[in-house]
Amino acid sequence: MNISVLLITIAIAFLITVLLSPIFIPFLRRLKFGQSIREEGPQSHLKKTGTPTMGGVMIVFSIIITSIIMVSKVNPGSIGYELWLLIFVLIGYGLLGFLDDFIKVAMKRNLGLTSKQKMLGQIFIALVFYFILRSQDFPTSIQIPGTDIQWELGWGYAILIIFMLVGASNAVNLTDGLDGLLAGTAAIAFGAFAILAWYGFPQNEVTIFALASVGALLGFLVFNAHPAKVFMGDTGSLALGGAIAAVAILTKLEIILVIIGGVFVIETLSVIIQVISFKTTGKRVFRMSPLHHHYELLGWSEWRVVTTFWLIGLIFAALGIYIEVGLS
Repeated sequence: MNISVLLITIAIAFLITVLLSPIFIPFLRRLKFGQSIREEGPQSHLKKTGTPTMGGVMIVFSIIITSIIMVSKVNPGSIGYELWLLIFVLIGYGLLGFLDDFIKVAMKRNLGLTSKQKMLGQIFIALVFYFILRSQDFPTSIQIPGTDIQWELGWGYAILIIFMLVGASNAVNLTDGLDGLLAGTAAIAFGAFAILAWYGFPQNEVTIFALASVGALLGFLVFNAHPAKVFMGDTGSLALGGAIAAVAILTKLEIILVIIGGVFVIETLSVIIQVISFKTTGKRVFRMSPLHHHYELLGWSEWRVVTTFWLIGLIFAALGIYIEVGLS
């Protein structure tokens, strides 16, 4: 698969999102699907109340259409199970997020789905993903990056898949707290996996899906960068988190996900540390969690926080690529 196909994939997804946004954003505004801002969050965010949310629908739509078009072009008449699995995860977690968003904006329940409802849905999708994989004799071993060491997990691979899909979708969801933060960091992560998929695997479908995700996110960033005209909502963040994990699994880069997704890991750890510290000592380690809010409350501008986290995401992505390619 040559470079021109890769660039065209990004371009198509970018254009679909950019052209769709001026139509879809006013539609969301007419439906009064505006974001509710938590009062306990940074006070500077209260002015964002009413900004259209659920823009993740555009991202999901763009990724699916672009992936199917380009895979059909590269492999005429043959779309493999990998792409359908990726689309299944994207839609599955996207629908879960859509329900969460809809409850928040239409039913005026600021917390959306309960944590138990969301978790059950995430686990169910992960289990279906696993059983489809096993029906294709997908290997259940994992490899230590940069080495030839492999561990055969057997049925434990199901637990790993559940942990990865549920964990990644929640971690990415936590990162979606500032204008452009998630769109940029997710685009970087998908870009890194696209490079590794293209370099080490003949899986054109996974590469194309990852690049379509990059293009869709960059197109969304045109309208989501500060000051944001639209938010992706849980519709986008849960879908993207699940999709990143699915890409890592299908390319057998399960462990590398922790490195390439380093920003998402740090954001999640900041929440865990904050909760444990407060419950055990009554003291907070950070001024507010997830971590991006801590820096806001230190006086950093929103744009400075976002661009710093983008840079950190690039460093993690480069490190992940180096470990997988440079040490192999």
